[in-house]
Amino acid sequence: MLEFVDRTHGRRSFLRVGSLAAGGLVAPGLLDGSVSAADLARVARDKSVIFLFLHGGPSQFETFDPKPAAPSSIRCTNGIIPTKLPGVSFGAAFPQLARLADRFSVVRSFTTGSGAHDIKPIVGRETNGANIGSLYARVVGTNRPADGMPTNVALFPKSVRPESGPRQQQFGKFDSAGELGGAYSPFIPGGEGDVQKNMTLNVPMQRLDDRRSLLSGLDALKADVDATGVLEGVDRIRQQAFDTILGGVADAFDLTKEDPRTVERYDTAPLVHPDTISDKWNNRKHYVDNSQTLGKLLLLARRLCERGAGFVTVTTNFVWDMHADANNATVEEGFRYMGPPLDHALSAFLEDVEARGLSEKILLVACGEMGRTPKINKKGGRDHWGGLAPLFLAGGGLPTGQVVGQSEPDGGRPRTTPVTNAHLVSTVLHTLLDVSELRLQSSVPQEIIRMASQDPIPGLA
Repeated sequence: MLEFVDRTHGRRSFLRVGSLAAGGLVAPGLLDGSVSAADLARVARDKSVIFLFLHGGPSQFETFDPKPAAPSSIRCTNGIIPTKLPGVSFGAAFPQLARLADRFSVVRSFTTGSGAHDIKPIVGRETNGANIGSLYARVVGTNRPADGMPTNVALFPKSVRPESGPRQQQFGKFDSAGELGGAYSPFIPGGEGDVQKNMTLNVPMQRLDDRRSLLSGLDALKADVDATGVLEGVDRIRQQAFDTILGGVADAFDLTKEDPRTVERYDTAPLVHPDTISDKWNNRKHYVDNSQTLGKLLLLARRLCERGAGFVTVTTNFVWDMHADANNATVEEGFRYMGPPLDHALSAFLEDVEARGLSEKILLVACGEMGRTPKINKKGGRDHWGGLAPLFLAGGGLPTGQVVGQSEPDGGRPRTTPVTNAHLVSTVLHTLLDVSELRLQSSVPQEIIRMASQDPIPGLA
């Protein structure tokens, strides 16, 4: 709070800047129905979650459950590589992750419940049709009080590469807040590749009105001060307010503010040159967008979490559906396009957050809406499969260096107790919130409390 004291008139004038939101003024707990500031300190953990959604449904075989002893019609198509964990192997597309296997955990008994194209692990029945980040924003508020950082953000290729294609929404809307209402939808930067412009134009009318109120208040204060001569430099305060609203937050979205060596370490663009991606597939443009942006999207997500964002959705559109049809490559070819960028981006993230002391603070989740069929089809692809899917988790205080659960010998279904979407949602909410304190909050919808109160992933609680 900035306090101006007019000693001449014996009265005080107050200007509160501490709760400015991105693009306007939001008083947490008052305008958006979140918990009070006092309760928030007990409910919200000092942690963040990045949810990397591998849209299209990645194969469990070519990622983290290669089934080396299975027949060639089932096992990983592109080779198998041992990891740092004794007796554990991955698909050969992931040599860097194999080297770092003690820094994360994979789940081999994860089932999403259906082979339908949607985005159910992050927006689905288990979340009442809301992005998990929207559930979180409903509890903690839509913006951080100190600087206006959005608590719930979604990043698409355009967020780091303006020439990328538009985000796909035909299989589900990542920005859905369900019945919570649009105010809790993820903030999406980079609509036209211009973060500052995008942040300004995506402001609801109420926040624009609040901004006008701020200007009016500052102008009234300036007139008062000029009349008394008590305080000079009010224009500097005015600028400081706008820097808090826009400038300070916008810096976190600007990768030019990052060390160039770090940007280079994350950059996946050199790994798969666009000219090497066959134009036989209609999905080629998405393969290109993925290789050109995935690493920088994870870097941007790390920057946002470092600055206070609580939940960041990352996706590069519909690229993991490897049927070997008119749209999608074969599994073997598709993983030549998709494997190296994912291996590189995840390993860069793991090493970066450890170097920065953020491994305990940030949980990274990676999965898709389903897995792929145990048997390779006649064209060399794998079809939709809801019985089993790959799941990767790193950081956030969860155990690492683990393989959770087992699958059947053909990789089609869990052999041990299934890990479900409900387990995953609960794990995320347990990471972000103190659920025992959450249950005491009468202002929080009971459905959110119910979702958080379910059992998290066994072995990773």
